[in-house]
Amino acid sequence: MDRTLFSKDHDEFRAAFRKFVAKEITPNQKRWADAGIVDREAWRKAGAAGFLCTWLPEEHGGPGGDFLHATIVMEELAYAYESGFAMALHSDIVVPYLHSYGNDEQRKRWLPGCASGELVTAIAMTEPGTGSDLAGIKTTAVKDGDHYVLNGQKTFISNGQLCDLVVVACKTDPDPKNAHKGISLIVVEAGRPGFVKGKKLEKMGMASQDTSELYFEDCRVPAANLLGAEGGGFMQLMQKLQQERLCVAIGAVAGAEQVVKDTVTYCKERQAFGKPISKFQNTQFKLVECATKVQVGRVFLDQVIAQHVAGKHLVTECSMAKWWTTDMAQEVIDTCLQFFGGYGYMLEYPVTRAFMDARVQRIYAGTNEIMKVIIAKQMGL
Repeated sequence: MDRTLFSKDHDEFRAAFRKFVAKEITPNQKRWADAGIVDREAWRKAGAAGFLCTWLPEEHGGPGGDFLHATIVMEELAYAYESGFAMALHSDIVVPYLHSYGNDEQRKRWLPGCASGELVTAIAMTEPGTGSDLAGIKTTAVKDGDHYVLNGQKTFISNGQLCDLVVVACKTDPDPKNAHKGISLIVVEAGRPGFVKGKKLEKMGMASQDTSELYFEDCRVPAANLLGAEGGGFMQLMQKLQQERLCVAIGAVAGAEQVVKDTVTYCKERQAFGKPISKFQNTQFKLVECATKVQVGRVFLDQVIAQHVAGKHLVTECSMAKWWTTDMAQEVIDTCLQFFGGYGYMLEYPVTRAFMDARVQRIYAGTNEIMKVIIAKQMGL
């Protein structure tokens, strides 16, 4: 079905970014995966070309585009099987906190560098004992004069090694009676004494993503690095997590689309019993089922994206999109992998990497089980 989201300008932007992917990303994927990290220079090149923070106004150093430009970046990265270059995390998940909740001085200090790629960002919510239950975080920030003193540990932090700025969710009021109201967001710069980047974690997938542990050991941070009002962190997170979940859905659907496309091509080429396996009825039925599921997901997701761009508050719809599309993508990619036989188990094949990369989509940005809890509450259940 034709997609009506994008203008001619968006189409031209897609063509330009696709060329960037072919020149600057695809040739480096194997090396990045082996190293477990993306080159910092790649971030600067993406920023110089206007592919970071696409929605950020020019007055803040951005390209002045919109979220549809960001959608294109996410889709094209998924089409290229690139899961480690966390452009969406930086541009469309972390930087919006700085833009929405930062004051004029903070925006002037940080946003231009975020758009240029000179500053790479991360967000630190998850802790060893706390995932989707944000009210249960243990990291503390105690006010001491014109500074906060941070202590705590974060884990599973994407861009954990590369990050120059990390938005840290912490307790500025440790009273358990104020579990939600006691959370604040504080920006911590890399290199600050007491901010320790721990080990880079070994994962099932997303090989080139530098997911890490982070530690804060009596880390003194200027009070001027507080985002918004003290104690406003939980509401800030709730407001921004919807776009984060939408970003996950965008990557899931695009990734599943590409896998189906590549599997159809492979099935037309692979021979068994004297004919292409695409001629077997089982192959046809399975691929038709996969293509249908992806198309259903695409149509629903495009509607959610359009309403999101229009400024609608979509707690239910973004939560639905996140859990359904990621479950769908996992199922579709697993089905497609089967047609590759033994080659589907080999890392040199993109479908294998897609299978491993897809698994975490059902976990991060709030588990799919939590998505259903949110939807149930929205339904009044």
